[in-house]
Amino acid sequence: MQDVVIVGGSFAGLTAAMQLGRACRKVTVLDTGLNRNRYAEHAHNIFGHDGTPPSELLSAARKQVQGYPTVQIVSAKAQLVTGEPDDFRITTADGETISGRSLILSYGIVDQMPDIPGFAQCWGNTVIHCPFCHGYEVAGKRWGLLYSSPMSLHAPALYANWTDDITLILDGHDIPDQERHKLEKRGVKLQDGKLASIAHDQGLLRGVTLEDGTEIALEALYAHPRNRPSADLHAQLGLDMKDTPTGTMIAVGDMQATSRPGIFAAGDLTTGMHSVTFANNTGSLAAMGALHSMMV
Repeated sequence: MQDVVIVGGSFAGLTAAMQLGRACRKVTVLDTGLNRNRYAEHAHNIFGHDGTPPSELLSAARKQVQGYPTVQIVSAKAQLVTGEPDDFRITTADGETISGRSLILSYGIVDQMPDIPGFAQCWGNTVIHCPFCHGYEVAGKRWGLLYSSPMSLHAPALYANWTDDITLILDGHDIPDQERHKLEKRGVKLQDGKLASIAHDQGLLRGVTLEDGTEIALEALYAHPRNRPSADLHAQLGLDMKDTPTGTMIAVGDMQATSRPGIFAAGDLTTGMHSVTFANNTGSLAAMGALHSMMV
């Protein structure tokens, strides 16, 4: 019997595992190795590690976590989950069952990329979702924003910190005339057509083409595709969920507690603001929550 079983071994899961290992708790981390930011060449806004590739950060973290004798990292996909506090059971795709007193779910999300030629090849490089993560490297260049929700109408005001050349591709959506006038007054260029394809050189964006043949030269395209949790354990457990602008997340309270006792969640599963720093923070909180739950 493990004290904690952590499902997902990326930034949130490994942070939780390290904290629990330092508390001398028995921990098993189940990890598929498919971290969401594996497409990104560099990770930014990480104190002391700005610009380090995510793969290097995770490799170093795994080695450090494995230095704690009570923690084991298992390369496996969690398939089924049952149980109650002090007797949760996770069955892997290989048929192995691991028992734990509490659970931390940190298996992240999967981006559901549109079927647009070039989109997936540029994702995490020059087709990006966060100006704080990627904007500095393309500051002062030609930016595009692919409309995904009414929130897209407010993004150009933020993007103006980095560039004054912004094209909003409405992708066939209608917007109120009042919003259109506000954007035009800001100097935002509006394109009503739908995005058809992305031209690039090995992930470096050259421009985009709309369905009507319009070509737009761009060096960066901001996009916010829909996403979903990368596993369904939250559904099996009947956990409460919350909507985000691009998908759903697990609803959590103090110390990352979910709606069921003994179960905690961390990382991109629990917030609409996705970054390594937020993942580390929630992983640390979830570890403390799990520790406290086993003390009462």
